[in-house]
Amino acid sequence: MSEISGRPLSKLGFLTIGTFDESDPFTGHENTLQLIEFGEQLGFDSAWLRNRHLQYGISSPVAVLAAASQRTNYIELGTAVTPLGFENPFRLAEDLATVDVLSHGRLNPGISTGTPTHFDDVKGALYPDSSDSENFGYERATRLLAALRGDTVSTFEGTEGIEAYSPIIQPHSPGLIDRVWYGAGSLASAAWAGDQGLSLLSSSVVRAEDDDDFARIQRAQIDLFRAKHPLGASARASQGLVVIPTDSATSEQSAKYHAYAESRFARTLIPQGPARMLFAPDLVGPSAAIAETLQAHAGYQAVDEVVFALPFTFGQSDYLQILTDIAGTLGPLLGWSPQSR
Repeated sequence: MSEISGRPLSKLGFLTIGTFDESDPFTGHENTLQLIEFGEQLGFDSAWLRNRHLQYGISSPVAVLAAASQRTNYIELGTAVTPLGFENPFRLAEDLATVDVLSHGRLNPGISTGTPTHFDDVKGALYPDSSDSENFGYERATRLLAALRGDTVSTFEGTEGIEAYSPIIQPHSPGLIDRVWYGAGSLASAAWAGDQGLSLLSSSVVRAEDDDDFARIQRAQIDLFRAKHPLGASARASQGLVVIPTDSATSEQSAKYHAYAESRFARTLIPQGPARMLFAPDLVGPSAAIAETLQAHAGYQAVDEVVFALPFTFGQSDYLQILTDIAGTLGPLLGWSPQSR
């Protein structure tokens, strides 16, 4: 199959929320692990997990990725994204470094800042003694970055009895700091990620600040990120959209996919709510049509990496079909080929 003209795609990843039945959480988590294994077999460069608290989706992606690290060999493993408002940066740094060691340097932590969702409802359980003084801004992220970098977190170092103590987070995984991504939805957050030298995860939701066109907004954020980044145009940025190819789908699957996209289309027409959040349309159809749409998309034109999101509510057989078509048909149309192992 011939390649669509344009910038070739160098890295292809997928993202899942990892839904499960409340009465049978094992099956949902196992299905997610099997999807990651399947993605590696198809040649995907990366698999990413969303983070969902108090919902029926993966609440502990780092723990699930630890399991995935023992069932895969090559595929990179990421979080997209971990909201730091729910986290203690010290403890999260330990967990991330541990999984990076277990995966032999394949972890790509994606993070975001901001007040936790439904904070007034959970603050009594989350921060019973400090909810009024917690800082949910970038300071929380800089603490995590410092810990991953190997900055001192303790004034004590040495031996106490038979136990040895380190002043930095252990285990320390030196390359991990260079694989941290920031999930930006605004110009300010894109600029901050660039200033910090992070990589940029650009998703299917953006803040409509100076424009109401999703593609132009996403492109403006990517351009600003690189303008601020020490690496400039070489700084890594990845685009994330919901992409559902139908090449090998059954007629029933195709009808379901189109109905799903249509049910969500209204929110893509105008910015939503006081924050003016704008959603990208889901891309459903033959891979050739999706490839042409992406090649004309201003945001896509600025990247050579993508992390396509799987819809939340589909079944395991649907996900297997979608991943097969992405890797086997859509990816090659975009110039991608699986890395030789």
